[in-house]
Amino acid sequence: MYSWIAIIVTVGLVVLIAKPAGLYMAKAFDYNTTGLDRWFGPLEKVIYKISGIRQENQTWKQYAISVVLSNAVMILIVYLIFRVQSILPLNPSGVPNMEPTLAFNTAISFMTNTNLQHYSGESGLSYLSQMIAIVFLMFTAPASALAAAIAFIRGLAGKPLGNFFVDLIRSITRILLPIAFVTALIFVAAGVPQTLEPTAVAHTLEGAEQHIARGPVASFLSIKELGNNGGGFFGVNSAHPFENPGGISNLLQILLMMFFGTSLPFTYGKMVGNTKQGRVLFVSMLMMFIVMLGVALASESAGNPALNAMGIQHDQGSMEGKEVRFGMAQSALYATVTTASETGAVNTMHDTLTPLGGLVTISNMMLNTVFGGVGAGFLNVLMYAMIAVFLSGLMVGRTPEFLGKKLEGREIKLIAVTLLIHPLLILAPTALALVSYPDTISNPGFHGLTQALYEFTSSAANNGSGFEGLGDNTPFWNIATGIVMFLGRYFSIVTLLAVAGSIAAKKPVPETAGTFRTDTGLFAGVFVGTILIVGALTFFPALVLGPVAEHLTLMP
Repeated sequence: MYSWIAIIVTVGLVVLIAKPAGLYMAKAFDYNTTGLDRWFGPLEKVIYKISGIRQENQTWKQYAISVVLSNAVMILIVYLIFRVQSILPLNPSGVPNMEPTLAFNTAISFMTNTNLQHYSGESGLSYLSQMIAIVFLMFTAPASALAAAIAFIRGLAGKPLGNFFVDLIRSITRILLPIAFVTALIFVAAGVPQTLEPTAVAHTLEGAEQHIARGPVASFLSIKELGNNGGGFFGVNSAHPFENPGGISNLLQILLMMFFGTSLPFTYGKMVGNTKQGRVLFVSMLMMFIVMLGVALASESAGNPALNAMGIQHDQGSMEGKEVRFGMAQSALYATVTTASETGAVNTMHDTLTPLGGLVTISNMMLNTVFGGVGAGFLNVLMYAMIAVFLSGLMVGRTPEFLGKKLEGREIKLIAVTLLIHPLLILAPTALALVSYPDTISNPGFHGLTQALYEFTSSAANNGSGFEGLGDNTPFWNIATGIVMFLGRYFSIVTLLAVAGSIAAKKPVPETAGTFRTDTGLFAGVFVGTILIVGALTFFPALVLGPVAEHLTLMP
C-alpha cells in the first residue's frame, strides 16, 4: 500500500512542478530584459566577452551549423582525454587509457545526451575524465538540445531563431548549473559521496581485502539526472547504494529526470502565446505516461506466469534484478520514468524486467514522445503535433495550419524524412547485428532479439539504458552504436531547425471557421492517435518478434 501511495505522491509532485518550471524557462530564454538579468547577466557578459560571442540572431542554417560543429569539437576534445587519461592527474586508481573504439563510442555517447556505457563506470574512467570530460558534456549536451528546442519554438512563433551560443550559455547559467548545484548538496546530505580520495580498502571479517570505489559522485549525479544524461558513476548506475542510497535520493532523481520533459510544454505555450495548446500537449503526454506506467506496474506485479502456475511466485511480484531498498513498484516507476524522459539511468536491471515490463521501456524510446528528454524529445513532440494537423487537413481537404502558419510541401517533406530516420536507425542495424554478430548476444531466443533491438533503440533515442547481458564492448557495437547515436541526435535537430526557419519566414494567415484548432480536447485525441498509429505501428512487427513472443512463451 505504501509503495502505491509513494507513486501517487511522486507523480503529483512532477505535475505540481511542471508549470512554474516551464514559465521560468520561458523567461530565461526571453531576449527582452527580465528580472533574471540582474542575477545572471554579469556572469554571462563576462563569458560572452571572453568567448567573443556576438549576441546576434542567426538563420536556421547558421544555428544548425553552430550546434553540429561546436558539438563535434567537444567530441574530439573529450576523445583525446579518454585516450591519454592514464598520464593525466587525478587518477589515483591507475585507470588505463580507453581503447580507441570505446573512446569513440563514449565521447559521442555523452555529447549526444545518450550516455550509453560500454565500460564499467568506476573502472573505466579516472576522476579527471569523470569531472573534466563526462560532467562537462553532461552540461553542454542537454544545453545544446535545449537551445535547439527553444530556437524551434521561436520559429513556430514567427520570431527570429536567436543565437545558439547565447542560448547555450543561458541554458547552463540560468537553469542547469543553479539547479544541479543545489541538488548536489541535497544528494550529499542524503548520503551520496563527494570526495577525491582514492578507492577505499576494507578488510572483511573473513580476512579478505575489499576495494570500495568512491569519488565525486554527488556533483556527477545531480547533472546526470537533471540533464537527462543517465550515465552512471558506478557500473550498476542508480542501483548502487552510493549513487542512490534510499527513498529520498530515489524521489529526487525521478523529479530531476522529469523536470524538462514536463515543463517544456508550458515553456512552449508561453513563448508561442497559446498557453492552452501547451497545456493540451502536457495532458496528452501525461495520459500516455500513466498508461505506460500502469502496464509496467501490472506486469511486474503479476510476475512470471509460469512461476505463478507452479505457485512459487514472489508475493511482491517480480523481484528479479531489483533492489530490495526500492521494491517492485518503485523499480517499475523508475524504469518507466527513465525511458519516458530519455534519461537512461536505472535503479534496476532492465534485462530482468518481465517481457511486458521490458516492452514498456523499449516502447517509450521508440515513440520518443512520452514527455521525451531535454530539448530533442520535445522536438519530436512538436513534430508529431504537426503531423497530426497535416493528417487532419488531408481528411477535410484543407491546407493544414499550425499556429497561424500554413504547413506546405517543404515542411512536410522535411518532417517525413525526420520521421523515417528514427526507425531506419533502429531496425537496419538490429538486423545486421542479428545476422552478423549473433555471438555477442547472450540469449539465442526472443529475449536475444530484444537485447539487440533495445541497444539500437536506446542509441537512436539518445536514452542510453541497456539490456545488460549483451557483449557490447566490441569494435562492431562501439562503432555501430556510435554512428547511430550521432545520426539520431543531429539529423533531426538539423531538419527540424530547417522546418522552424521555413515557418518563421511565412506570413500568418487569419483564423477561420475551417481552421483546425490545436488547443482542444479533439486535437489531443488526434495527437495521441497519430503517435500510436504512425509511431507504434512502425515498430509493431519487431516488438511482436521480441518481448511479445517472449511473454507468450512464458504462458502456462
